[in-house]
Amino acid sequence: MPPCLVLDTNVWLDWLVFDDPGIRPLRQVVKQGAATVAIDEDCLGELARVLAYPLRRQALGQAAQADCIAVCRAWARVVESGPPSSTLPRCEDPDDQKFLELADRAQAQYLLSKDRALLALAHRPGIRFHIMTPEGFSALNGIESGK
Repeated sequence: MPPCLVLDTNVWLDWLVFDDPGIRPLRQVVKQGAATVAIDEDCLGELARVLAYPLRRQALGQAAQADCIAVCRAWARVVESGPPSSTLPRCEDPDDQKFLELADRAQAQYLLSKDRALLALAHRPGIRFHIMTPEGFSALNGIESGK
């Protein structure tokens, strides 16, 4: 069974908007079915809100925002919102707690982020999934860089 991943909002932006070279290998792995991605309505809502902000000094039009959400929904399994199935440490940034809870509920093996507050929890006890950068995931799994 392929590993399940949770991506934080900035990783989704790198995938959907910025075509970050560090994300390309991850995107390819998901498209090939070698990994799955989980998301919930709370995280989709945050993504939709952030897509409406000016990104890199340019706002996305409503059609482009809708396209990004459609792509996200096409590649991710939407997990029911609710409480986590286990006790998790509290994230320094309360806005990021939802990603920990989603990874726990989805029984994900990896939470991929570039966020300092989330990455700081990588070695805390009580977390049943790995927290790392997308590049770290690619390196750990021998996935060739798309740079």
